[in-house]
Amino acid sequence: MAIEKHHTPMIDQLEEGPWPSFIKGIKRLRDEHPSERINAMANDLLGQLETSYETRLGYWKGGTITVFGYGGGIIPRFTELKDDEGKPRFPKAAEFHTMRIQPPPGFFYNTDVLRKIIDIDEKYGSGMICLHGQTGNLMLVGMDSDAVQPCFDEMNELGFDLGGAGPCVRTGMSCVGAARCEHSNIDEHNIMRTLLNNFQDDMHRPALPYKFKFKVSGCANDCTNSIQRADMAIIGTWRDDMKVNQEEVKAFVEKKGRKYVIDNVITRCPTNALTLHDDDTLEVNNKDCVRCMHCINVMTKALSPGDDKGATILIGGKRTLKIGDLFGTVLIPFMKVDTEEDVEKLVELAEEIIDFFAENALEHERTGEMIERIGLANFLEGIGVDVDPNMVERPRTSSYVRMDGWDEEAAKWEERKKAAAS
Repeated sequence: MAIEKHHTPMIDQLEEGPWPSFIKGIKRLRDEHPSERINAMANDLLGQLETSYETRLGYWKGGTITVFGYGGGIIPRFTELKDDEGKPRFPKAAEFHTMRIQPPPGFFYNTDVLRKIIDIDEKYGSGMICLHGQTGNLMLVGMDSDAVQPCFDEMNELGFDLGGAGPCVRTGMSCVGAARCEHSNIDEHNIMRTLLNNFQDDMHRPALPYKFKFKVSGCANDCTNSIQRADMAIIGTWRDDMKVNQEEVKAFVEKKGRKYVIDNVITRCPTNALTLHDDDTLEVNNKDCVRCMHCINVMTKALSPGDDKGATILIGGKRTLKIGDLFGTVLIPFMKVDTEEDVEKLVELAEEIIDFFAENALEHERTGEMIERIGLANFLEGIGVDVDPNMVERPRTSSYVRMDGWDEEAAKWEERKKAAAS
């Protein structure tokens, strides 16, 4: 049955230009999808979106919608656009909820599972799927209230669980990691899975002041954006010497030329830790190396991480909310995560942090904002972690740390260091 298409001159302009447009995708659902329900849903969605562009206002409001036994995992979206009688102006998209689904670590799916997910979404939802949201979830975008429970039941039968939404522990994300990347320093997938299994109840039943995110990256390339996005970031690194294959260094210099290597590798080292000798061998001052991965990225065959691998744990990363963007601050400079016992220590640390966050953060306040408010020294004391100079690169100019009391804390650290040595 043909539907009467809404007039959308403003959002039509988003289809112009060389880049793919989400408007073109929604129109494809409206015009080409075999389901009349999805056709009508996409059409009314375009109508509401056009109205938002005309008025420069958003018309989605929240509410409460979930499935049996859960307190979160669904992002409710109800339209506020009503006619004179109080009925939705675009009734087929009057409810447009998003269901968040926990992905597998590293986002590994096979094509059979992906087809089944698509079939479920087209049966109950709008046909739009986000792979993946910034939190890491697989998101089924656009669903009526009546469809939420049966959709979840089928996703659950397929082996998937709801992700986090609301003031809770969020789903988490890990990079592709050791499965396909030679830069990996840790078992990212095991770490992410262990953390999420431990915090399932905190994900499904929101009870925190605000959201708390884990992200796991296998190296400082940080393909999950953990340092910018995660309240607790786990980033793989190493603490012994970088491995150098001098034969591959010479082959790279011969192929690219000395000028290329000097301009693109040597001079771009942030701590000037690299020296290219006249015989085309490379010397690394490992004491100054900060493991930024740039030289390894460029000369992958010639350079590789060391053998003594572990993770750096950072705390407080987030995007703009109350006090602006924050990068994660170093909490544990180096931590072994090779064995199950090591990973269990990581989980215990996460439990301490989340318990402290739950008890001390203000409503709608992220971990980084809480630390900014109370001071890093107080936070460290609260979770039982010793102060370490590695936590702050420039303590006298850092905007992340309150300076009052820092000298006293540094003195305590020196005393503990001496006591440990004796």
